[in-house]
Amino acid sequence: MPLFLSSGDVLADRRFDFARELLARGEAAAAAELLLQAVELAPHFASAWFALGEIRADRLDDRPGAIDAWRRARAADPADRHGAGLRLMRLGALELGAMTPAYVTSLFDQYAPRFEAALLGELGYRGPELLCDAVLDVCGAGRPPRFGQVIDLGCGTGLVGRLFRPLAAALVGIDLSAQMLAQARRSGAYARLVRADLVEGLAAESPAGTDLILAADVLIYIRDAAPLLCQAARVLKPGGLLAVTAETHAGDGVALTEGLRFAQSEACLRDELQRAGLEVALLQHASARTEHQAPLPGLVVVATRP
Repeated sequence: MPLFLSSGDVLADRRFDFARELLARGEAAAAAELLLQAVELAPHFASAWFALGEIRADRLDDRPGAIDAWRRARAADPADRHGAGLRLMRLGALELGAMTPAYVTSLFDQYAPRFEAALLGELGYRGPELLCDAVLDVCGAGRPPRFGQVIDLGCGTGLVGRLFRPLAAALVGIDLSAQMLAQARRSGAYARLVRADLVEGLAAESPAGTDLILAADVLIYIRDAAPLLCQAARVLKPGGLLAVTAETHAGDGVALTEGLRFAQSEACLRDELQRAGLEVALLQHASARTEHQAPLPGLVVVATRP
């Protein structure tokens, strides 16, 4: 269910609810009119402005109107918990930039109860398996597949942690979403769970104290990977590994996809890893999930700290 932030006005909230019912029946124009009535009653009603932008963009083919509504949603909620800024970026009305922490937190707090069912059942997600195969491939040349401290970045509900737990003496999970961490805690896979921004979470870890860092579908939510990769290099022991999955595209640099995630070109990711002081040990093109019943272009990378 989409995020809803009450306007504080009962009549405005009721119009919002009725607009959603009309939209579910295919009456987009009528739903848009009700949302306009809602924002007349409550001009700072972020959820109504955001929903109006979606209707204008997706149902009414009104790009200027969608841009206006999403700008108003963003102004009404500077934390941008709905992700209006991302929609504006996709329309070219805002410079490509970072997702707000509040948006990421809201997204995954809502998603947590159905996260695994959606990923595994609907999207054919196999990011953890791709990471595990890649790490074992790199370790196959004389290195035993056993690690001391392993950090699972963006650990979510623990899909990666459950797979890697037999290989780790101590598994640490870091995530921004409290609801995701609650699910991860139930898995019993982690020695320690930390609620934090991923860069800040890594910054709190001891230098050169970690054997393996895992980041399955993490870079897709990060516009600028450099700070994260630099912290990973600081935290890894010499010879330690960083294993990531990423979405990719055929162009240059970083792009915001239709699914409102960031995709990195292969050259861009290689450059970022090199600048962080990490050496690529393995890079494969492989899809971690499907979207619209088609595999999304992806990368699996294992890098080492010299």
